Amino acid sequence: MHVIGGLGKMVWAQWDELRHAAAVIGTVLYVSVQPRYWVRTVRRAFVQQIVTIGVDSIALVCGIAVFVGITVVVQLAFWVEQAGQSQMLGPLLVAVVARELSPVLIGIVVIVRSGSAMVTELGIMRTDGCVDALEAKELSPFLFLVMPRVLATAVSTFCLTIVFILVAFASGYLFGAMVGTGNRDLLLLMDTVSRAVHPKDVLAIVSKSIVPALFAGASCCIGGLDVGESLTEVPQATQRALVRSLVGLFVISTVVSFLTYL
Repeated sequence: MHVIGGLGKMVWAQWDELRHAAAVIGTVLYVSVQPRYWVRTVRRAFVQQIVTIGVDSIALVCGIAVFVGITVVVQLAFWVEQAGQSQMLGPLLVAVVARELSPVLIGIVVIVRSGSAMVTELGIMRTDGCVDALEAKELSPFLFLVMPRVLATAVSTFCLTIVFILVAFASGYLFGAMVGTGNRDLLLLMDTVSRAVHPKDVLAIVSKSIVPALFAGASCCIGGLDVGESLTEVPQATQRALVRSLVGLFVISTVVSFLTYL
């Protein structure tokens, strides 16, 4: 009975966290479409987060994309050519690299690199009294701290996913052309890939990059602002937020993939 009770409490706690994150995401989306909330300080915070989460991650993302292009893209091109099924190269590249692999890899990069920093920063601000100082000045911590971070996480993740796809395809083509593997006709490859892209693929890429990013941004903000008065709570809050974000990433990606293949 104690085991069942403990399991029930854990499930209920996870449900409460999920509802909390959903409420934060809904509020962010509702507030973000109202221009009156985009004061100069909020705009500045949003741009700063875009630079921190997105621009500063471009080099790392491009490096991973080159690795994926040299390994996955070249291997797919080689085996498709060996099997005499060159017409399948475009659909395979879209399904494996663009639709499935890219959003998940970029989500992991953003969560591990920027999510941990987000929780730590907000946790320290909480313990130092910066959040209380904002409230004392009748400034909303939600507008100045939460909304820019959640939106910047979603926008940066989507943009980084597009960059990843383009660099992976380009590096795969260039490496394959240098070693004599796969199709050397760039225009033919671009035509094959473009013909293989369907509306459901675009919708899947957008959903699998933006929705998990919104959840990760909300979870990390919640984790950072839930820190108490002690700095020793920051590492535990960071770990919990990262675990929630990664689990959310894989669950949402799985659900979107399942709906895509229906």
